[in-house]
Amino acid sequence: MRPTSPSPRVIAPGSTIGILGGGQLGRMTALAAANLGYKCEIFEPQRGCPASQVSNGHIAGSYDNEADLLRFVSKVDVITLEFENVPVKTLQILESYKPMRPGPKALELSQDRIVEKSFLNNCGIPTAPWAKVETAEEMEMAVEKLGRPSVLKTARFGYDGKGQIKITEGMDVIAAWKDLNKVRCVLEGFVSFTKEISVIVARSATGETKTYEPVENSHKNHILDTTTVPASITDEQAKTAMDYAIKAVEGLELIGLLAVEMFVTTDGKILVNEVAPRPHNSGHWTQDACVTSQFEQLVRAVCGLPLGSVERLGRAEMKNLLGNDINNWPTILAEPGAHLHLYGKAEAKPGRKMGHVNRLFKD
Repeated sequence: MRPTSPSPRVIAPGSTIGILGGGQLGRMTALAAANLGYKCEIFEPQRGCPASQVSNGHIAGSYDNEADLLRFVSKVDVITLEFENVPVKTLQILESYKPMRPGPKALELSQDRIVEKSFLNNCGIPTAPWAKVETAEEMEMAVEKLGRPSVLKTARFGYDGKGQIKITEGMDVIAAWKDLNKVRCVLEGFVSFTKEISVIVARSATGETKTYEPVENSHKNHILDTTTVPASITDEQAKTAMDYAIKAVEGLELIGLLAVEMFVTTDGKILVNEVAPRPHNSGHWTQDACVTSQFEQLVRAVCGLPLGSVERLGRAEMKNLLGNDINNWPTILAEPGAHLHLYGKAEAKPGRKMGHVNRLFKD
């Protein structure tokens, strides 16, 4: 028998959580949900996706097919998402039937760098200097304003280094914009930074917030390689980073998780780079080194449960396993203090995230 909900905002254990997207983030969310007594239904066009392997059901439908969406919504009690490449209209349809957490506003912001940076700046959160580029004239004006080097990024659908070009001396800037198919872009002024950090903040349906401490991220070929915690920053910098994350999640009135990626500049300032309204690669360390993992926290947040403790249990490092790195699984399993997490993907491709390993160290 399903426990009785103490409040209309609470989705009680025994209910079914719908997850839009079937990748590794959905997989790990479904595993965490099962530990709290929830079932999960996955909506993902690809059959055999990682999340479907550990869930109660999977609808291999289209995000643009309303009949598929209605079949999905009839099976669930609350809906969340595990990646951003879902049409905003999909969320608008779903939220008219069941609680959609986070909602279309957060998704729309995360899909468009112009909307995102405008929102952050309006919240009093500093970013790198930037300018909108929608025409050849705006491209020339932006480069004149921000100088070189600078980085031209598509406003939508860029990730892991895709959809961006570094603007350097002597480069034909109009040709660079044309190389990105003349779509809406932002030009970002070059920022000299010493490290990249991120903060994950949770906000529940009751308005409660919990913020994980900042972590330090290292990238290779624009893809996250390692995350270490605690980050090598000052207490003041950590507080500033966490304050920015709380400002952003409250400004969005988001229910769920918000990951906020930031730069620490050479003069010690914190600048926000981008946000993601979902679990984040840089939060995987919480599975083994925190009282409450980011995935359990997402389940608690979207179901209106009390948020869990974000206390860290020790020093930790998360390392992504990309492509053939997965073949090292026997060595990792034999390593004391190492916790292996594999995603169940059928084929290892260069740069493809196949799993990760969390290593714990005593403080």
